[in-house]
Amino acid sequence: MALIEKTDTLTVGYPAIDHDHHEFIQLLNQLDNAADADFAVLFQQLYQHTEQHFALENQLMRQCGFPAEAEHTGEHQRVLGEFKQFKTRVDKGLIAFGRSFVRDRLPQWFQLHVATMDSALAVYIKLRSQTHDGVAG
Repeated sequence: MALIEKTDTLTVGYPAIDHDHHEFIQLLNQLDNAADADFAVLFQQLYQHTEQHFALENQLMRQCGFPAEAEHTGEHQRVLGEFKQFKTRVDKGLIAFGRSFVRDRLPQWFQLHVATMDSALAVYIKLRSQTHDGVAG
């Protein structure tokens, strides 16, 4: 069974964000099933993917003037900090710590983050683009 199933509830309706989220789900599920020998490399891939995705979202927030930018980018920084702490342990061969993070922390955080912060961002981007295209407002 997968840690996270790709569902409509994890879709925010903004293609670039949804694409990255789908990749995150795939990487997370792959990592959960990885052999210990492969875990560190896959953990690094998930970390890099998450960094790149957060950079995309941060750029989108700046571009559209998202009112909750400070809170959202702060959450990104917090999660990357937590990720780095576990990555340090994984890099030292402490795979059990990484597995715990992958199984017990990331799925719940991800689902909540998508349902709240990322969904709000996607709605705001859509509203701003409609307003600027003359469709609304």
